[in-house]
Amino acid sequence: MSNMILLLFCFVAGMALRRTRRMPDNASAALNGFIINIGLPALALAYLHGMALDRILLVAALMPWIMFILAIILIWPVARLLGLSRSTTGCVMLVGGLANTSFVGVPMIEAFYGPEYMGIGIVADLLGSQIVLAVFGIALARAFSDGPRPKVGEIVWRVLQFPPFVATIAALALTGVSFPEWLQELLLRLAATVAPIALLSIGFQLRLSDVRGKVPALALGLTYKLLIGPALIFAIYVGLLDLSGPVVRISIFEAAMAPMVSAAIIAMDNDLDPPLATLLVGVGVPISFFTLFAWYHFLGGV
Repeated sequence: MSNMILLLFCFVAGMALRRTRRMPDNASAALNGFIINIGLPALALAYLHGMALDRILLVAALMPWIMFILAIILIWPVARLLGLSRSTTGCVMLVGGLANTSFVGVPMIEAFYGPEYMGIGIVADLLGSQIVLAVFGIALARAFSDGPRPKVGEIVWRVLQFPPFVATIAALALTGVSFPEWLQELLLRLAATVAPIALLSIGFQLRLSDVRGKVPALALGLTYKLLIGPALIFAIYVGLLDLSGPVVRISIFEAAMAPMVSAAIIAMDNDLDPPLATLLVGVGVPISFFTLFAWYHFLGGV
């Protein structure tokens, strides 16, 4: 509960700081830069390094990959039917296609299922959401941003230079290497800044007046993220593969989380309809509190 209060406080504080003009208008750019270049790499190195993996945990790790691929397949044609711009379409697919498996997901797992299951959420986030974001998310962001379409080589080079991706590869490569205690402590402290600073940045950029004209795109993104996406994961894992147990149950629960804050940061950093990116998170997080409660009871027998 304390984690959720912290996130809510930072989100509201960001809105208050913008309204009172206590921070410059471009403050979000500096906040986002810190998250991308320092916070997210530290998170990957701190938690992914040395993690013991079990075969069943692949169910959790694969969930974000499936969600993201299905988002592109389903959202793209609907966005074209609605006449959404290229940047708006990219924003809906990127932010609506990735779940907030860490900032909201891990605290929610602790609250609903208990701390002994939090490791499942960490696996889903670091081996799923973070890698999908670092590889395919940044590629999609570059491909759908306004302006000249980048060449494949440019997208690949941008991905290879993306700090969270580099940190993820480094963490996996250094699995058998023990970090000094001081380094691990440093990484943990830096990783702990990601959630509050990200919510502060989102709150700072959120303008509820932007809802006008964004309703179709906002509804499309949140409907997929909170309802359709997790329902498809349920259909695949439970209906098609006949899987069950706590890992499966919590993987589906993680799929139902609100849109990913880091994905919104990447969308804004690449000018993919920044007002919509903030709305997807700013509106999606409070709504998810109610939809997650429903999903928790629905998944009780899985």
